[in-house]
Amino acid sequence: MSVTPWTLRRADASDAAAITQCAVEAFRHYIPRLGLLPIPMTKDYGAAIANAQVWVAQQQQRVVAALVLDVTDEGFLIDVIAVRPEQQGTGVGRALLELAEHEALRQGHDSIYLFTNEKMSENRALYERIGYVEYKRVAFAERTRVFLRKPLGRQ
Repeated sequence: MSVTPWTLRRADASDAAAITQCAVEAFRHYIPRLGLLPIPMTKDYGAAIANAQVWVAQQQQRVVAALVLDVTDEGFLIDVIAVRPEQQGTGVGRALLELAEHEALRQGHDSIYLFTNEKMSENRALYERIGYVEYKRVAFAERTRVFLRKPLGRQ
């Protein structure tokens, strides 16, 4: 099938509830492993839409994945990437990661970074496979965050 089954677009305020639902579905399976709620499940996506760069993947009027990008003191951040479980493995997550890299370059950044919980080993393995390298760990509030950065080349 040559046509992607979703469209990528910037989120607007009306998407906040759907993005929250998407994040809850995407991260709920980590609750038993972490022993607490993953931060993306409790994020205020209305505030994120107002203050950051939020994108959604939409399929037949349904948000199937979401991406929150931000610029921080450390650079261009992938703050949240959430893909509904039934959409995992379809390429939508990779499409959002590619969009994030494109936006980082377009906005003048030579690298992109993200963080994940150290117990989310599948995520870390995926990020490392596509060029992200761990550069620090920060422990706080019963969590350890693993920070990974990917250098971006100018195409």
